[in-house]
Amino acid sequence: MKWERMLTLYGVHCEGEVGRVITGGILDVPGETMVDKMVHINTKDDWVRRFTLYEPRGSAQMSVNLLLPPVNKEADAGFIVLQPDQAHALSGSNTMCVTTALLETGMLPMVEPQTSLTLDTAAGLISVTADCKDGKVEYVQADMCPSFAEHLDKKITVEGLGEITVDVGFGGCYFVLCDINQVGIKIRPKDSREMVRLGKIIKEAAIEQIEVQHPEVDAFNHIEYVMFTDKHAEEDDVYQNATIIYPGRVDRSPCGTGSSARLAIMHAKGELKEGEIIYTESTIGGRFKDEIVGITKMADGRTAVIPRLKGRAWIYAIEHFGIDPTDPYPTGYVMADTWGPEVEE
Repeated sequence: MKWERMLTLYGVHCEGEVGRVITGGILDVPGETMVDKMVHINTKDDWVRRFTLYEPRGSAQMSVNLLLPPVNKEADAGFIVLQPDQAHALSGSNTMCVTTALLETGMLPMVEPQTSLTLDTAAGLISVTADCKDGKVEYVQADMCPSFAEHLDKKITVEGLGEITVDVGFGGCYFVLCDINQVGIKIRPKDSREMVRLGKIIKEAAIEQIEVQHPEVDAFNHIEYVMFTDKHAEEDDVYQNATIIYPGRVDRSPCGTGSSARLAIMHAKGELKEGEIIYTESTIGGRFKDEIVGITKMADGRTAVIPRLKGRAWIYAIEHFGIDPTDPYPTGYVMADTWGPEVEE
Protein backbone atom coordinates (compact mmCIF):
# COMPACT_ATOMS: atom_id res chain seq x y z
CA MET A 1 0.00 0.00 0.00
CA LYS A 2 1.41 3.36 -1.05
CA TRP A 3 -0.62 6.46 -0.24
CA GLU A 4 0.38 9.90 -1.43
CA ARG A 5 -1.78 11.54 1.22
CA MET A 6 -3.83 10.37 4.19
CA LEU A 7 -6.68 11.89 6.17
CA THR A 8 -7.97 10.71 9.54
CA LEU A 9 -11.69 10.99 10.17
CA TYR A 10 -14.00 10.10 13.03
CA GLY A 11 -17.43 8.82 12.13
CA VAL A 12 -19.95 10.76 14.22
CA HIS A 13 -23.70 11.14 14.03
CA CYS A 14 -26.08 13.56 15.73
CA GLU A 15 -29.53 12.10 16.27
CA GLY A 16 -28.94 9.95 13.19
CA GLU A 17 -27.44 12.65 10.93
CA VAL A 18 -23.89 11.69 9.92
CA GLY A 19 -21.26 14.40 10.44
CA ARG A 20 -17.80 12.90 10.01
CA VAL A 21 -14.98 14.97 11.49
CA ILE A 22 -11.55 15.31 9.83
CA THR A 23 -9.06 15.27 12.69
CA GLY A 24 -5.79 14.83 10.80
CA GLY A 25 -4.13 15.40 7.44
CA ILE A 26 -4.98 19.06 6.76
CA LEU A 27 -3.18 21.87 8.54
CA ASP A 28 -5.21 24.85 7.33
CA VAL A 29 -7.02 26.51 4.41
CA PRO A 30 -6.03 29.89 2.91
CA GLY A 31 -7.99 32.90 4.14
CA GLU A 32 -7.84 35.58 6.82
CA THR A 33 -11.32 34.80 8.17
CA MET A 34 -13.47 31.69 8.40
CA VAL A 35 -15.69 33.20 5.70
CA ASP A 36 -12.62 33.59 3.49
CA LYS A 37 -11.70 29.95 4.09
CA MET A 38 -15.22 28.79 3.24
CA VAL A 39 -15.21 30.90 0.06
CA HIS A 40 -11.76 29.53 -0.86
CA ILE A 41 -13.10 25.98 -0.72
CA ASN A 42 -16.18 26.92 -2.76
CA THR A 43 -14.37 28.91 -5.45
CA LYS A 44 -10.69 27.92 -5.52
CA ASP A 45 -9.98 24.43 -4.25
CA ASP A 46 -12.57 21.94 -3.04
CA TRP A 47 -10.58 18.72 -3.36
CA VAL A 48 -11.09 17.79 0.30
CA ARG A 49 -14.88 18.10 -0.06
CA ARG A 50 -14.89 15.89 -3.15
CA PHE A 51 -12.39 13.44 -1.71
CA THR A 52 -14.32 12.85 1.51
CA LEU A 53 -17.91 13.10 0.24
CA TYR A 54 -17.87 11.67 -3.27
CA GLU A 55 -17.92 7.93 -3.87
CA PRO A 56 -16.25 5.54 -3.23
CA ARG A 57 -15.09 7.06 0.09
CA GLY A 58 -18.19 9.11 0.86
CA SER A 59 -21.87 9.28 0.04
CA ALA A 60 -24.69 11.77 -0.45
CA GLN A 61 -26.17 11.01 2.98
CA MET A 62 -23.72 12.86 5.18
CA SER A 63 -21.69 15.95 5.98
CA VAL A 64 -17.95 16.12 6.68
CA ASN A 65 -16.51 18.68 9.11
CA LEU A 66 -13.09 20.12 8.47
CA LEU A 67 -11.36 21.06 11.73
CA LEU A 68 -9.13 24.12 11.43
CA PRO A 69 -7.11 26.36 13.75
CA PRO A 70 -9.35 29.19 14.95
CA VAL A 71 -8.89 32.61 13.37
CA ASN A 72 -10.50 34.39 16.31
CA LYS A 73 -8.23 34.22 19.36
CA GLU A 74 -11.26 33.78 21.63
CA ALA A 75 -12.06 30.40 20.05
CA ASP A 76 -10.74 26.96 20.95
CA ALA A 77 -11.12 25.44 17.47
CA GLY A 78 -12.58 26.26 14.09
CA PHE A 79 -14.52 24.18 11.59
CA ILE A 80 -16.18 24.36 8.19
CA VAL A 81 -19.10 22.14 7.18
CA LEU A 82 -18.57 20.29 3.89
CA GLN A 83 -21.65 18.94 2.10
CA PRO A 84 -22.21 17.39 -1.34
CA ASP A 85 -22.93 20.77 -2.97
CA GLN A 86 -20.42 23.08 -1.27
CA ALA A 87 -18.88 24.25 2.00
CA HIS A 88 -21.36 25.80 4.41
CA ALA A 89 -20.98 28.30 7.23
CA LEU A 90 -22.70 26.52 10.10
CA SER A 91 -24.72 23.50 11.16
CA GLY A 92 -26.21 22.76 14.55
CA SER A 93 -26.00 18.98 14.26
CA ASN A 94 -22.42 19.25 13.02
CA THR A 95 -21.54 21.58 15.89
CA MET A 96 -22.63 18.76 18.18
CA CYS A 97 -20.61 16.19 16.19
CA VAL A 98 -17.49 18.38 16.24
CA THR A 99 -17.76 19.08 19.97
CA THR A 100 -18.18 15.38 20.73
CA ALA A 101 -15.17 14.46 18.60
CA LEU A 102 -12.94 17.19 20.06
CA LEU A 103 -13.64 16.14 23.65
CA GLU A 104 -13.97 12.35 23.40
CA THR A 105 -10.72 12.05 21.41
CA GLY A 106 -8.84 14.32 23.81
CA MET A 107 -8.03 16.95 21.18
CA LEU A 108 -9.37 19.40 23.73
CA PRO A 109 -9.51 18.59 27.46
CA MET A 110 -12.79 17.27 28.84
CA VAL A 111 -13.90 18.62 32.21
CA GLU A 112 -16.69 16.82 34.03
CA PRO A 113 -19.54 17.46 34.59
CA GLN A 114 -19.42 20.31 32.04
CA THR A 115 -16.94 21.55 29.47
CA SER A 116 -17.29 24.94 27.81
CA LEU A 117 -15.86 25.64 24.35
CA THR A 118 -15.96 28.39 21.77
CA LEU A 119 -15.97 27.36 18.12
CA ASP A 120 -14.95 29.62 15.25
CA THR A 121 -17.24 29.36 12.20
CA ALA A 122 -18.02 31.38 9.11
CA ALA A 123 -21.25 32.41 10.85
CA GLY A 124 -19.36 33.72 13.89
CA LEU A 125 -18.33 32.41 17.30
CA ILE A 126 -20.49 29.60 18.70
CA SER A 127 -20.47 29.06 22.47
CA VAL A 128 -20.84 25.41 23.41
CA THR A 129 -21.41 23.63 26.72
CA ALA A 130 -21.02 19.86 26.83
CA ASP A 131 -22.50 17.71 29.60
CA CYS A 132 -19.86 15.06 30.26
CA LYS A 133 -19.79 11.89 32.36
CA ASP A 134 -17.27 9.03 32.53
CA GLY A 135 -15.41 10.30 29.46
CA LYS A 136 -18.55 10.54 27.36
CA VAL A 137 -20.24 13.67 25.99
CA GLU A 138 -23.88 13.09 26.89
CA TYR A 139 -25.37 16.33 25.55
CA VAL A 140 -24.11 19.34 23.63
CA GLN A 141 -25.70 22.75 24.09
CA ALA A 142 -24.88 25.38 21.47
CA ASP A 143 -25.70 29.08 21.43
CA MET A 144 -26.15 29.66 17.73
CA CYS A 145 -25.49 32.78 15.66
CA PRO A 146 -27.94 35.71 15.56
CA SER A 147 -30.95 34.47 13.63
CA PHE A 148 -33.72 36.53 12.07
CA ALA A 149 -36.81 36.51 9.88
CA GLU A 150 -36.28 37.84 6.35
CA HIS A 151 -39.77 37.36 4.84
CA LEU A 152 -42.99 36.39 6.61
CA ASP A 153 -46.01 34.82 4.90
CA LYS A 154 -44.49 35.25 1.46
CA LYS A 155 -46.59 34.03 -1.46
CA ILE A 156 -44.77 32.13 -4.20
CA THR A 157 -46.01 30.20 -7.22
CA VAL A 158 -44.69 26.64 -7.53
CA GLU A 159 -45.04 24.46 -10.60
CA GLY A 160 -47.58 21.72 -9.92
CA LEU A 161 -48.61 23.21 -6.57
CA GLY A 162 -49.85 26.67 -7.48
CA GLU A 163 -49.55 29.43 -4.89
CA ILE A 164 -48.18 28.52 -1.47
CA THR A 165 -47.17 30.57 1.55
CA VAL A 166 -43.65 30.36 2.99
CA ASP A 167 -41.46 32.11 5.53
CA VAL A 168 -37.79 32.88 4.95
CA GLY A 169 -35.32 33.07 7.81
CA PHE A 170 -31.60 33.07 8.54
CA GLY A 171 -30.19 30.68 11.12
CA GLY A 172 -26.60 30.38 9.92
CA CYS A 173 -27.79 30.18 6.33
CA TYR A 174 -31.05 31.02 4.59
CA PHE A 175 -34.05 28.70 4.84
CA VAL A 176 -37.44 28.67 3.18
CA LEU A 177 -39.92 27.26 5.70
CA CYS A 178 -43.03 25.62 4.30
CA ASP A 179 -45.93 24.21 6.36
CA ILE A 180 -46.13 20.69 4.99
CA ASN A 181 -49.92 20.60 5.30
CA GLN A 182 -50.04 22.83 2.20
CA VAL A 183 -48.67 20.03 0.02
CA GLY A 184 -50.75 17.08 1.25
CA ILE A 185 -48.15 14.89 2.96
CA LYS A 186 -46.69 14.48 6.45
CA ILE A 187 -43.23 14.59 8.02
CA ARG A 188 -42.64 10.87 8.30
CA PRO A 189 -40.17 8.37 6.80
CA LYS A 190 -42.57 6.94 4.23
CA ASP A 191 -43.10 10.42 2.72
CA SER A 192 -39.41 11.25 2.52
CA ARG A 193 -39.13 10.71 -1.26
CA GLU A 194 -42.05 13.02 -1.88
CA MET A 195 -40.63 15.59 0.52
CA VAL A 196 -37.42 15.58 -1.52
CA ARG A 197 -39.29 15.98 -4.81
CA LEU A 198 -41.45 18.82 -3.56
CA GLY A 199 -38.61 20.47 -1.69
CA LYS A 200 -36.61 20.69 -4.91
CA ILE A 201 -39.31 22.46 -6.91
CA ILE A 202 -40.19 24.76 -4.00
CA LYS A 203 -36.53 25.76 -3.65
CA GLU A 204 -36.27 26.46 -7.40
CA ALA A 205 -39.38 28.66 -7.23
CA ALA A 206 -38.17 30.46 -4.11
CA ILE A 207 -34.77 31.24 -5.63
CA GLU A 208 -36.49 32.77 -8.67
CA GLN A 209 -39.03 34.79 -6.68
CA ILE A 210 -37.34 35.75 -3.41
CA GLU A 211 -34.20 37.80 -2.80
CA VAL A 212 -32.16 37.50 0.38
CA GLN A 213 -29.09 39.30 1.66
CA HIS A 214 -27.50 39.13 5.08
CA PRO A 215 -27.00 42.66 6.44
CA GLU A 216 -23.45 41.98 7.68
CA VAL A 217 -21.94 39.18 5.54
CA ASP A 218 -22.00 39.66 1.77
CA ALA A 219 -21.40 35.93 1.12
CA PHE A 220 -24.74 35.01 2.73
CA ASN A 221 -26.90 35.99 -0.21
CA HIS A 222 -28.75 32.91 -1.38
CA ILE A 223 -31.34 30.39 -0.20
CA GLU A 224 -29.67 27.12 0.74
CA TYR A 225 -32.48 24.90 2.01
CA VAL A 226 -36.20 24.26 2.10
CA MET A 227 -37.46 23.01 5.45
CA PHE A 228 -40.92 21.51 5.83
CA THR A 229 -42.56 22.23 9.17
CA ASP A 230 -45.45 20.86 11.21
CA LYS A 231 -46.66 20.45 14.80
CA HIS A 232 -46.54 17.19 16.73
CA ALA A 233 -49.96 15.57 16.76
CA GLU A 234 -50.00 14.94 20.53
CA GLU A 235 -47.36 17.17 22.22
CA ASP A 236 -47.98 20.92 22.14
CA ASP A 237 -44.34 21.91 22.69
CA VAL A 238 -42.90 19.70 19.92
CA TYR A 239 -42.39 21.08 16.40
CA GLN A 240 -41.46 18.87 13.45
CA ASN A 241 -38.72 19.83 10.97
CA ALA A 242 -37.66 18.18 7.71
CA THR A 243 -34.83 19.95 5.89
CA ILE A 244 -34.20 18.94 2.27
CA ILE A 245 -30.48 18.73 1.47
CA TYR A 246 -28.73 18.48 -1.91
CA PRO A 247 -28.60 16.24 -3.91
CA GLY A 248 -31.95 14.98 -2.64
CA ARG A 249 -32.36 13.71 0.89
CA VAL A 250 -33.99 14.59 4.20
CA ASP A 251 -31.86 15.73 7.13
CA ARG A 252 -31.96 12.91 9.68
CA SER A 253 -31.62 15.36 12.58
CA PRO A 254 -34.03 18.15 13.59
CA CYS A 255 -31.58 20.54 11.80
CA GLY A 256 -29.89 23.09 14.03
CA THR A 257 -29.64 25.99 11.57
CA GLY A 258 -33.19 25.29 10.44
CA SER A 259 -34.39 25.19 14.04
CA SER A 260 -32.64 28.53 14.61
CA ALA A 261 -34.40 30.08 11.63
CA ARG A 262 -37.70 28.64 12.83
CA LEU A 263 -37.26 30.10 16.32
CA ALA A 264 -36.53 33.49 14.77
CA ILE A 265 -39.66 33.31 12.62
CA MET A 266 -41.81 32.16 15.54
CA HIS A 267 -40.50 35.07 17.61
CA ALA A 268 -41.20 37.54 14.79
CA LYS A 269 -44.78 36.26 14.59
CA GLY A 270 -45.29 36.48 18.35
CA GLU A 271 -45.50 32.69 18.72
CA LEU A 272 -42.41 32.22 20.92
CA LYS A 273 -40.99 34.39 23.68
CA GLU A 274 -37.47 34.63 25.04
CA GLY A 275 -36.92 31.89 27.63
CA GLU A 276 -39.73 29.58 26.45
CA ILE A 277 -38.56 25.99 25.87
CA ILE A 278 -39.74 23.95 22.91
CA TYR A 279 -38.50 20.83 21.13
CA THR A 280 -37.83 20.34 17.45
CA GLU A 281 -38.21 16.81 16.11
CA SER A 282 -36.78 15.15 13.01
CA THR A 283 -38.48 12.84 10.53
CA ILE A 284 -37.08 9.82 12.41
CA GLY A 285 -37.99 11.14 15.87
CA GLY A 286 -34.72 12.66 17.13
CA ARG A 287 -35.13 15.84 19.15
CA PHE A 288 -33.35 19.06 20.06
CA LYS A 289 -34.28 21.12 23.10
CA ASP A 290 -34.59 24.73 21.95
CA GLU A 291 -35.03 28.18 23.44
CA ILE A 292 -34.30 31.82 22.69
CA VAL A 293 -31.71 33.09 25.18
CA GLY A 294 -31.16 36.59 23.87
CA ILE A 295 -32.42 39.35 21.61
CA THR A 296 -30.08 41.53 19.58
CA LYS A 297 -30.01 43.88 16.61
CA MET A 298 -28.35 43.39 13.26
CA ALA A 299 -26.39 46.16 11.52
CA ASP A 300 -29.48 47.28 9.62
CA GLY A 301 -31.57 47.51 12.78
CA ARG A 302 -33.62 44.37 12.35
CA THR A 303 -34.31 42.23 15.41
CA ALA A 304 -32.48 38.92 15.73
CA VAL A 305 -32.63 36.17 18.33
CA ILE A 306 -29.91 34.01 19.87
CA PRO A 307 -31.14 30.40 19.71
CA ARG A 308 -29.87 27.78 22.16
CA LEU A 309 -30.06 24.16 21.00
CA LYS A 310 -29.31 21.00 22.94
CA GLY A 311 -28.84 17.54 21.45
CA ARG A 312 -26.70 14.40 21.37
CA ALA A 313 -23.97 12.92 19.17
CA TRP A 314 -22.11 9.61 19.09
CA ILE A 315 -18.76 8.49 17.67
CA TYR A 316 -19.18 5.23 15.77
CA ALA A 317 -15.99 4.80 13.70
CA ILE A 318 -12.36 5.81 13.16
CA GLU A 319 -11.32 5.93 9.51
CA HIS A 320 -8.22 6.60 7.43
CA PHE A 321 -8.71 7.81 3.85
CA GLY A 322 -5.80 7.61 1.44
CA ILE A 323 -4.91 8.49 -2.13
CA ASP A 324 -3.16 5.69 -4.00
CA PRO A 325 -1.25 7.03 -7.03
CA THR A 326 -2.80 4.30 -9.22
CA ASP A 327 -6.40 5.00 -8.11
CA PRO A 328 -8.41 6.12 -11.18
CA TYR A 329 -10.79 8.07 -8.92
CA PRO A 330 -8.47 10.13 -6.69
CA THR A 331 -11.14 12.70 -5.79
CA GLY A 332 -14.14 10.42 -6.24
CA TYR A 333 -17.12 10.41 -8.57
CA VAL A 334 -20.89 10.87 -8.57
CA MET A 335 -23.60 9.08 -10.54
CA ALA A 336 -27.19 10.02 -11.26
CA ASP A 337 -28.61 6.82 -9.76
CA THR A 338 -27.73 8.11 -6.30
CA TRP A 339 -26.89 11.78 -6.77
CA GLY A 340 -29.76 12.74 -9.05
CA PRO A 341 -30.00 13.88 -12.68
CA GLU A 342 -28.06 17.12 -12.15
CA VAL A 343 -24.71 15.49 -11.32
CA GLU A 344 -21.55 16.88 -12.84
CA GLU A 345 -20.18 15.24 -15.96
